Amino acid sequence: MNKTIVAVATPPGIGGLSVIRISGESAFEVISNCFVSNQKIDFTLRNRIYYGKIIYKNELIDSVTVSIFIAPKSYTGENTVEIGCHGNTILTSRIVDIIVECGAFYAEPGEFTKRAFLNGKIDLTQAEAVADLIHSVSVPGIETAARQLDGNFTVRLKVMRQQLLDISSLLELELDFADEGIDLIQKSIIREKIQEAESFCKSLIDSFTASEICRSGYYVGIAGYPNSGKSTLFNTLLGRSRSIVSEIAGTTRDYLEENIYINGMRIIIADTAGIRDTVDSIEIEGIRMVESVIEKANLVIVLNDSQISEDHSHKLSGSIEQKYVNKEVLLVQNKIDISGLDNSNYIGVSAKSGEGTDKLRQLIYDKAVGSINSMSDILINSRHRQLLTQARDSLMTAVSALDSGMDNEIISIDLRNATKILGELTGETWNEEVLANIFSRFCIGK
Repeated sequence: MNKTIVAVATPPGIGGLSVIRISGESAFEVISNCFVSNQKIDFTLRNRIYYGKIIYKNELIDSVTVSIFIAPKSYTGENTVEIGCHGNTILTSRIVDIIVECGAFYAEPGEFTKRAFLNGKIDLTQAEAVADLIHSVSVPGIETAARQLDGNFTVRLKVMRQQLLDISSLLELELDFADEGIDLIQKSIIREKIQEAESFCKSLIDSFTASEICRSGYYVGIAGYPNSGKSTLFNTLLGRSRSIVSEIAGTTRDYLEENIYINGMRIIIADTAGIRDTVDSIEIEGIRMVESVIEKANLVIVLNDSQISEDHSHKLSGSIEQKYVNKEVLLVQNKIDISGLDNSNYIGVSAKSGEGTDKLRQLIYDKAVGSINSMSDILINSRHRQLLTQARDSLMTAVSALDSGMDNEIISIDLRNATKILGELTGETWNEEVLANIFSRFCIGK
């Protein structure tokens, strides 16, 4: 980490302001090579902002502000400079290139946050919360990531981990008094504390799907027979014409995905090919893709043409429910303006006229919100889930060993293993491969 790095910290594009971040031991020396200010710059004074110009090889590049952060009181824990320049991709790229020519190196994805972790400014769960805060597509996701970045998850993990370490230490200490038959802690208390930790792990594991919805959005797939009105409903929910609508069966050959936002919640809607027997090879491939949509959907809307009959699509919805046991399937009656179907007895819409679609949109939102009710104040990712599952397995083994009357040494081994795994969650123990995998998913400049 002895290199001084630089990158644009704001998104590319045109705007009033862009921020370029420099971090490293030589950050102040580097900026001095191209920044000129009317004020005397004193790099020993903390938290100062200077106004001046980037000048390189006697050429004026831009008028900028330069913010100074002296180690360790900075985001990375290193000497840091943040340049506020005008928002233009060409301009920011040029300034970054100049900074590199002045002695810095181009930053890798997530390298600033990685340095913050390695310098003890944040732990690994907080670092991952930074990425979630940037990329979450829903208000609940952003709010949860903010609490996680504030250390909520860290505190809870450390308390639980310390309890397990204390129990393990007492069990090991009892071994020294085995001949006297002294119990330093009651077995009932040990069991209670281990089960509390196991329950905590399980609740987090169970919240994985809810976390993914907060992080990426609630996925709704529209399925049905040809000409049931799927593409029309898709367009109506979007509020614009996106999918081709035709009376000719088999018009939709692929599936389309678009996003809508309802009260800060991202809803991903997918329009799929009509399901039927066909010899058209392209249409067959489109129908196969329906399966992939259903597999990843949080909610499958089976749209029925009520003009044919109200139970025309029951077989289709039943087959989906049977094949995907844990999938939520919603049968919606379409064309109620033509069929005259009683809307009070069914979830009914007219995709063409828009009748009932506001209620359907609200129902989708309610289901999306309901799907994240189980989530705690933590956004669980795949790495968390894997480690929590391993920790829970060790804790359950420890309980079994305790109930079987096994030696303290055996119980302690399982508890030590669980605490080691929990330490990997926060980054108390880590390896370069894990860090590389985590921070490679960050954007450059963060």
